[in-house]
Amino acid sequence: MNENVTILNHPLIQHKITMLRDIGTGTNEFRQLIEEIATLMGYEALRDLPLEDIEVRTPIETCQSPIISGRKLAVVPILRAGLGMVNGILNLTPTAKVGHIGLYRDEETHDPHEYYCKLPNPIEERTIVVVDPMLATGGSAIAAVNFIKEHGGKKIKFMCVIAAPEGLKRLQEAHPDIQIYIGHLDRGLNDACYICPGLGDAGDRIFGTK
Repeated sequence: MNENVTILNHPLIQHKITMLRDIGTGTNEFRQLIEEIATLMGYEALRDLPLEDIEVRTPIETCQSPIISGRKLAVVPILRAGLGMVNGILNLTPTAKVGHIGLYRDEETHDPHEYYCKLPNPIEERTIVVVDPMLATGGSAIAAVNFIKEHGGKKIKFMCVIAAPEGLKRLQEAHPDIQIYIGHLDRGLNDACYICPGLGDAGDRIFGTK
């Protein structure tokens, strides 16, 4: 596995992913699980946020103590399923800015098409975490990172709950400079480009649509 790829095998994450997979898991529970997994994954993905010392007065004395430095963080969900992961990261870093990238997949070619892109400004000074529950063909993730780089983004991380080897390979080849965090690497894609065993359509299950 490439050094830029981290598969998060924490027991809590794996337990919650199993619950996500279950066809009997309802919308409310599915949505809550996605948020909880994002928080657990975010703890690891944000391990390298830069720190700086500031002076703090405690009830005992004054001391130097670290805080997150610079322009901090931007969370950028790929619409619409990525929205389910945003609050999980904001639980850790409430001051983070949130951008949005809207993509839809052509049902025949499976290629992504952009319909919306709004990013925090200045984006180039931030650590950017792109979130999408599923990394299937890799097309949407590649397109999203392309857009962010075109707008000046430099330090980019991609975080997903489930990935297919095909999509991971494509994303690594297209953007070898980004860090990728995965909850579970599944077996592969079927003829319809769905991840197997996967968990179905994440957007439909988060928002209760079909």
